Amino acid sequence: MESQLEKIREQQKQSWNKFSPGWKKWDEFNMAFLHPMGEAIIKQLSITETDHVLDIATGTGEPGLTIAALATQGKVTGTDLAEGMLEVAQQNAKEKGLPNYETLTADAGELPFSDDSFDAISCRMGFMFFPDMQQAANEMYRVLKPGGRIAVSVWGNPAHNDWVNTIMSVIKKHIEIPPPAPGSPGMFRCAAPNLMSDLFKQAGFKNIEEATITDKAAYKTFDQYWEIMLDVGAPIVAAMAGATEETVAAIRTETAALFKSKNPGGGAELCYDALIISGVK
Repeated sequence: MESQLEKIREQQKQSWNKFSPGWKKWDEFNMAFLHPMGEAIIKQLSITETDHVLDIATGTGEPGLTIAALATQGKVTGTDLAEGMLEVAQQNAKEKGLPNYETLTADAGELPFSDDSFDAISCRMGFMFFPDMQQAANEMYRVLKPGGRIAVSVWGNPAHNDWVNTIMSVIKKHIEIPPPAPGSPGMFRCAAPNLMSDLFKQAGFKNIEEATITDKAAYKTFDQYWEIMLDVGAPIVAAMAGATEETVAAIRTETAALFKSKNPGGGAELCYDALIISGVK
């Protein structure tokens, strides 16, 4: 089992490093898109000026960078498997003038910190990609100080996430995509009600709360949507890797039509649904 987890971990690391240039390219858009989830996480954490906070799966830096601006006398440590993502985060911290934000390459299931090290832990859209989610939750509990708070976000109901389903539903009509193995990393792995709450409870957290955020991702045009999804969407790129030019063209045409049908007023928005889970050690 350990070798399988190691294999998944390495696949995740390679994938996120491969797509880190795309995330850098679209960082402003993605951070605006994900901002409501980060805002909800920060609200649950009740950050103080002196807090030492761990931001797991920090990616290009958020919500850790925003937290660092609040914990002016404290420190934020952003961890991620992908060095390429952390390079973007470090640059973002430098540009924002945040010397109290640091990065460290680390696996969420084997955190390189002592017990009771952090006042708060944040993790935005990372849990569903961890090889062993329970192990990750256990590690977060271990490194959090007694009385410390944790808040994370994951994608919710798949049917309410048109931002990814719009293109994926069309791809699946043209390309046979084998179903993922049970329990393997995936976008909606944590979507089931109470799944995350049960993980937290098993780890030892108390006062667990689960809330839903629904909103829309705003694109300038369909062309922008298409470009973004092919630049940052690892499952999408993987699915179309062996497709012919004709198949890709057909997928684009049908996706554009579906995108337009979801914006009858002529806009360029797609809905999303996310879960916010919080607790206390």
